[in-house]
Amino acid sequence: MTSQGTALRFGYGTNGLADLRLDDALALLADLGYDGVGLTLDHMHLDPLAPDLAARTGRVARRLAALGLDVTVETGARYVLDPRRKHGPSLLDPDPEARARRVDLLLRAVRVAADLGAHAVHCFSGIVPPGDDTATAWERLAAALTPVLEAADTAGIPLAVEPEPGHLLATLADFHHLRGLLGDPPALGLTLDLGHCQCLEPLPPADCVRAAAPWLRHVQIEDMRRGVHDHLPFGEGEMDFPPLLAALAATGYQGLTVVELPRHSHAGPHYAETSLPFLRRAAAAAAATAPAAPAASGAGAPVTAAPTAAAQAAANPAVAAPAAAALVTAAPGAANPVPAVPDTTVPEGSTP
Repeated sequence: MTSQGTALRFGYGTNGLADLRLDDALALLADLGYDGVGLTLDHMHLDPLAPDLAARTGRVARRLAALGLDVTVETGARYVLDPRRKHGPSLLDPDPEARARRVDLLLRAVRVAADLGAHAVHCFSGIVPPGDDTATAWERLAAALTPVLEAADTAGIPLAVEPEPGHLLATLADFHHLRGLLGDPPALGLTLDLGHCQCLEPLPPADCVRAAAPWLRHVQIEDMRRGVHDHLPFGEGEMDFPPLLAALAATGYQGLTVVELPRHSHAGPHYAETSLPFLRRAAAAAAATAPAAPAASGAGAPVTAAPTAAAQAAANPAVAAPAAAALVTAAPGAANPVPAVPDTTVPEGSTP
């Protein structure tokens, strides 16, 4: 670790390389210099429902090791469970059997992640079904995630829930509400999509990173505009990346920061090639402007940087409480605190 924090490690999501065979996608990312991959379990990339999953996972694990790529397992495939309903069924589905199918997918993802040596398993809540109230939806979500968290804890794999615009769990405040409902289980972590912070969180993205530091288990990144849930290539949105990456590095986060461009698979190799240099330049700019380490007090004395507030928060979640509290903009326990953006910009079901 340097005085500015950890060196960030970048990956690219296979949901943005859906037109490539998985082996070709992994080889491309390794050749471009990525540190890892966000692997979405889908029909074209390590189908979680096809036969011989364990054997196929073993082959992927060997390929990742040969290429020197780390991995996070993602579960946001659009139609892997239902060919007619995008991201259906969800953990909030009124039909218990339908919810069980999503739970089964997540349990499979945990086993795959353990076999791959992944950093985390990513998931999200889903949208509130029409006609249902949010209290019922929260109860369903907590009940559905309980066996997944137990499996994740046994496997030693964090379950990293992502706040997703338009979903029941849409914000960092909602993540903390879920933590409270579940009793803050050790396996429960956070996927922070930095573009989503730009889109609808009440705090600036860098402040969101600092507030989220104790629970960060997976990070996604892209460009985005305020109030518009549209994953954009870097340079096409409104985000200021050097201070954002500086804040992330200062937390000591050691997982992957994965480029998330699921709607750009038609040009996936191009965006994979251009995204990494952009991120490296932004990270270099962040490091160049970071405060220097304090001078040593005597000749030959080691230089030790004072811990940042975010680093202290990672060691002691109580430190982060004031920042986390600033994210809550509705009554305690309320779902979906109202962001300072028009509701119509994050329509229901707007997940990529």
